Amino acid sequence: MSKDKKMRVAVIGASGYTGADLIRLAAGHPHIEIAELAANTHAGKPMASVFPHLLALGLPDLVTTEDVDWHDIDAVFCGLPHGTAQDIIAALPERLRIIDMSADFRLRDAAVYKNWYGRDHDAKGLLKTAVYGLSEHYRKEIAAARLTACPGCYPTAALLALIPLVGSDLIDAGDIVIDAKSGVSGAGRGLKQNTLFSEAGEGLSPYAIGSHRHAPEIEQELTAASGREVVVNFTPHLIPMSRGELLTCYVRLAGGKTVDDLRRELISVYKDKTFVRIVPDGVIPATQFVRGSNYCLIGLFADRIPGRAIVISTLDNLVKGSAGQALQNFNLMFGFAEETGLTQAPLFP
Repeated sequence: MSKDKKMRVAVIGASGYTGADLIRLAAGHPHIEIAELAANTHAGKPMASVFPHLLALGLPDLVTTEDVDWHDIDAVFCGLPHGTAQDIIAALPERLRIIDMSADFRLRDAAVYKNWYGRDHDAKGLLKTAVYGLSEHYRKEIAAARLTACPGCYPTAALLALIPLVGSDLIDAGDIVIDAKSGVSGAGRGLKQNTLFSEAGEGLSPYAIGSHRHAPEIEQELTAASGREVVVNFTPHLIPMSRGELLTCYVRLAGGKTVDDLRRELISVYKDKTFVRIVPDGVIPATQFVRGSNYCLIGLFADRIPGRAIVISTLDNLVKGSAGQALQNFNLMFGFAEETGLTQAPLFP
């Protein structure tokens, strides 16, 4: 792709948190022109009336999806809720390349999707061709894809930490416990009782215990990496902060392996991957070290229980866990340097 080429993009679901963060990041991308913004519930409004922090960007007004002019659009970012995205994406012109941030095309098996999301998948043809958008592990496939399905935030943090360890048989794939914690923006912008300030503030609460929809996504990819069926113990928690996510993964070491072996493998796998950093021995990853950035930090520690290790992974759920990874996949799909528009340092404090 020419270094001077500007790609005209449309963002569907522009009034959600992931849509807004995608726009924030894309506005600084040298090869993107934000041409159309769609949000049916806010159609006709200036984007700044929905998200005042975007006032200075000179964005087009919001329209309905039906009113988007597709004829000179090159790429589409979709930030719609699961169950809604598949029908709209299926109706888009075939020439468009699509980066979907919903859950509708992440699971390869339509029956698994129905079991976890409670509805039939109405775009099974697209489901078969969609590429799972875990940027660091599917670069070649993403580059050739028409439709890239960006992973969920929890799976991104979990899989970046665990795929190399499972794939190299350094840990027992049948004994993985994931304790996950995320800020309230992961629940979206819609009104929900459990994310009200007085409900979520000054507290910590687990939710979807044993039944979170990101579990089969994690299992799908770990199964592919290990060559055997993997079932994980995964429990998410809601933390009273806007953004950020941290996973503590408890794993059993394969026979004779050590934490140093795990560290060497992760360093080797990610040595040329800009956005995944293995922190030095003894450094503890924390959400405040990745806020607003596209980085994922991973730390490893020996457990007090012999033969076990603790792997900690942290990222910003709205950036590397969603919009940033979507932009990273856009770069791969259109032949731009993978880091383009994404090298912002974390915001601290």
